[in-house]
Amino acid sequence: MHELQPQFIQVPAVAPALHAAELAAGLLSRPAHVAPKHLYDPLGCRLFEAITALPEYAATRTEAAILAAHGQDIARALGRGLTLVDLGAGNCAKAASLFSLLQPSHYVAVDIAAEFIAEALQALQLRHPRLPMTGVALDFSGHFVLPPGLPGGPRLMFYPGSSIGNFEPAHARRFLQQAREQSLDGALLIGVDLVKPLSQLLPAYDDALGVTAAFNRNLLLHVNRQLGCDFNPADWAHVACFDAEASRIEMHLRALRGVRVRWADAQRDFAEGEHIHTENSYKYRIEQFDALLHEAGWSDTRCWTDAQQGFAVFAAAV
Repeated sequence: MHELQPQFIQVPAVAPALHAAELAAGLLSRPAHVAPKHLYDPLGCRLFEAITALPEYAATRTEAAILAAHGQDIARALGRGLTLVDLGAGNCAKAASLFSLLQPSHYVAVDIAAEFIAEALQALQLRHPRLPMTGVALDFSGHFVLPPGLPGGPRLMFYPGSSIGNFEPAHARRFLQQAREQSLDGALLIGVDLVKPLSQLLPAYDDALGVTAAFNRNLLLHVNRQLGCDFNPADWAHVACFDAEASRIEMHLRALRGVRVRWADAQRDFAEGEHIHTENSYKYRIEQFDALLHEAGWSDTRCWTDAQQGFAVFAAAV
């Protein structure tokens, strides 16, 4: 059989002027904020890979263990032979570990980082030369619609790693509704980080080696390139904290001294101690996320967890 080559679809990006305006508006807000999607430039993607290997960050290992332990049950619940749509695919390793179980008819890797996903997909195709693969460079943090030209349904929407926690709850519900529409009467497999003691939560976002701090501060270099401003990462410290009322980890950058940041025809003065909010990561209870799935129109939900119930993998159908 002829060996395949991965296809690649670059969804038209937001117009540069609109993109810059979004960044500028966030920096000029009080408090300032930058969307977490800007954490994932090529270096940010590699730093996040390093984070997942840290002893403090157990989510990736725990999710993999759940998928390995319950893979047959998951495959029976979801069915085999669907188009596997991997959302936030990164290095594609999580989806690839399921190929033998789910036997997808087509693999679609979706990620905002076009260069990173193209490189990962090329390497993956060499290991699976007979599985049709398509890469889609797409920012699905706003309105989520897959581009035309992809295989028809039904599709299995795979969203691992608890990335759903980056969305505000109302936004998460809307995203799950859009994922259901894009599944073409298919199914969903999604990883969710659960509420756990602070002694486990906080170190996962503020590790001893400072990898998460580097990941957060690298955002400033990416914003410099995108907006043309002059952030110096040495002026900023990484901060992670837990908002118990909202049930979310927050990541911030705190100014170590008074800083003036300039770009184009604008500037922003940050006082010593002032923050830029860079990411939220919501933590759910099992019954809470199950209800969210049903509110978004999913049904036949099932859930598997680790023994400590620190992480959950949910399956659902339309």
